Amino acid sequence: MVWLFLSILGVTLYFIVQYSVVRVTRAPWWQLWLVLMIPAFVIAGWSLTHSSIEAMPTSLLVGAFLISTVLYVVLIGRNPRTLPASQDGGQAMGDAKPEASTSPLNKEEQTQLQNCFPWSVYYLKQIDLRPQAVICRGQLRTEAEAAYQTIRQNVQAQFGDRFLVLFQSGAGEQPYFAIVANPQASTPSAQTKPSQKPLTRPGLALLLLGLTILTTTLAGISLANPSFQSESLRQDPQLLLTGLPYALSLMFILGVHELGHYCTARFYKILTTLPYFIPVPFSVGTFGAYIQMRTPAPNRKALFDVGIAGPLAGFIVTLPILIWGLMNSELTALPEQAGALSPSAFNPRFSILFAALSRLTFGAALTDTLAINLHPVAIAGWLGLIVTGLNLMPFGQLDGGHIVHAMYGQRVGAVVSQVCRVLVLLLSFVQPFLLFWGILLLFMPAVDEPALNDVSELNSYRDAAGLLALGLLLLIVLPLPSGLESFFFTIQPAP
Repeated sequence: MVWLFLSILGVTLYFIVQYSVVRVTRAPWWQLWLVLMIPAFVIAGWSLTHSSIEAMPTSLLVGAFLISTVLYVVLIGRNPRTLPASQDGGQAMGDAKPEASTSPLNKEEQTQLQNCFPWSVYYLKQIDLRPQAVICRGQLRTEAEAAYQTIRQNVQAQFGDRFLVLFQSGAGEQPYFAIVANPQASTPSAQTKPSQKPLTRPGLALLLLGLTILTTTLAGISLANPSFQSESLRQDPQLLLTGLPYALSLMFILGVHELGHYCTARFYKILTTLPYFIPVPFSVGTFGAYIQMRTPAPNRKALFDVGIAGPLAGFIVTLPILIWGLMNSELTALPEQAGALSPSAFNPRFSILFAALSRLTFGAALTDTLAINLHPVAIAGWLGLIVTGLNLMPFGQLDGGHIVHAMYGQRVGAVVSQVCRVLVLLLSFVQPFLLFWGILLLFMPAVDEPALNDVSELNSYRDAAGLLALGLLLLIVLPLPSGLESFFFTIQPAP
């Protein structure tokens, strides 16, 4: 069990470092991964030399976490990646001191840039030259969205696709423009070469899809037949059919979730990779799936829509799958220690939403003394709820982090992310499955990447939808309070 946990931790940290942390630091990914894995290496070493992991001194484990955290912070602090906008939720790049370096524009081009700012739209007061950007400060004279579109079109008319135009909130709530080199520029004068990584790799996507179907099918066989052994599959290949209901249900939920992101990103013309599934040959058969946006969101509206589309689409298909699975599940006696997440005797008090769906399915037959022997499809639906809840957490570059950033701005989103770290760790005392996730949040960047127009605010409909999404998060992750049990269970009289 220890080695299974360490394997999951190692793979998960690899993906976090490779596809998230490297965006904010120039430190080699393998150094970051090794530093984060120090506690895991200490646990592994102890398990090899001692018979019981429970006997491991707490001071040794705490010391390993402290060393890991300090080295991690030092690596990131000494190797910052220069970005065109504030990435710490505090001081914007435009407020930094000038550096001795060449400007992206020569004197003639600087004059052309000044002509891109009509005084009636954005009264330009100052141009600050930076090594990787030109910061244009002034006073906003019209609506933020109209100003951004006007300036962006003027810059594009003067310089083609050579530059990206960012509109950010600066100190004192005064917005400023940042003109930065466009990595996807097609002009020979572009200062940054286009990305050498192919945007879509359909062969890799199909390979990972096939492998994940295989691993989830094997996991489904184990769930449908707890006594399953690998030798049994060689003797009776038709056992694969017993694993397909779970595999196809889970893959459909994860696939719809990622397609929600992908289709919405394509609608806003955001360059993004295909959805990639992550197969694992143990546990539930997969670590989920992901896509990676290669260009920034054009505005906070697009950021919000891309962020909420995945959880919303995944949740919509999860509900009927979970209800069908519960309809084919059986009630069983609730074990004395009901805290364990055992599919054969699952405690419906796991979350408020799960308790409500269980009551809807079983009606008055669901008493406070019963658990649920989950059908494999119900397990897939339950995992779909978990995926939705974890992604809706208002943290960094998670879907919930995109939503909060789009609603309240990048700086407020960074503060909410820091609070989320603490709350998840505190909540893990009543929801133990969140402990692993809370540890991961300690090492993930707390700040979301800015949209190109990060000033224009959302409309009231999107704000309301964002609040509903955060409310759904609470219904998924909060266990059913004891005071509400009479609303969801038939109370059996004490003997």
